Amino acid sequence: MTLPSTEQLHRDATSLSREDLTGSALLLAEGQIAAAAAVRSATQAIALGAAAMARTLRSGGMLHYVAAGSSGLMAAADAQELGGTFSITPDQLRIHMAGGLPTGVEMSGDSEDADGDLREALNSLSARDTVIAVSASGSTPYTMTAASIARAKGATLIGIANNANSPLLTQTNIPILLATPPELISGSTRMGAGTAQKIALNMLSSLMALDLGHVHGGMMVNLRADNDKLRARAAGIVTRIAEVDTDAAKRALEATRGDVKPAVLVAAKGVSASEATERLRTSDGILTAALAIE
Repeated sequence: MTLPSTEQLHRDATSLSREDLTGSALLLAEGQIAAAAAVRSATQAIALGAAAMARTLRSGGMLHYVAAGSSGLMAAADAQELGGTFSITPDQLRIHMAGGLPTGVEMSGDSEDADGDLREALNSLSARDTVIAVSASGSTPYTMTAASIARAKGATLIGIANNANSPLLTQTNIPILLATPPELISGSTRMGAGTAQKIALNMLSSLMALDLGHVHGGMMVNLRADNDKLRARAAGIVTRIAEVDTDAAKRALEATRGDVKPAVLVAAKGVSASEATERLRTSDGILTAALAIE
């Protein structure tokens, strides 16, 4: 029986040598580059997935990230960044990781075969929701349970896997195949497969934010400025878009309690914070459209 690509032996695997760590490092680097390149062929599917995620958030639905092991860490990292980066509220995000999010340095290997808690957690899943299910093999029991529940509940299912024709990809609404080469350390999918997954997840959430109007001119206009670095970044964003000085940007941010989009309007158009908020409401939160209102 032919092994899945993530379990096959890489042609250069035997060239890894403890006597030549520099040469081995080069091989590993090339493996990571090849894995990253595999994402190129999935861009159309990633764009479709991002649009589905944006629709879910607009409708008041919830994004559910589901995975086990290394894939779970990749999924969790993406989900946990969405609040600070794009101000996606916690009530619209859920992370379901086999065995739960680790609090120490160990992850239980057998947890990916258990799904009791997952069934309970997804019991309230609705047709407005989107499930982002990630599995290198495309057949992890924990992830496949989530896929089954998503289909039964009518939720949108985005499947991310590294093996073609795997069960997850054949049963999902939006299949995202990341056809990474075999791992240089056979079966260690935290490496190439994980790298491609992280890139794809980054792209999904970033494109989702772009669709929602949370990105303007390559800047995060919906960030949550809750530390000094981000407050400085927010002031810089307002300064650049509104074409005002730093002091004016800071005053605008104070008027809007740190919200960047209305602060841009306050600084650029000389309107009040409430008027800025109203302009954004009538523009579906799209800053470009709100700036065009005279």
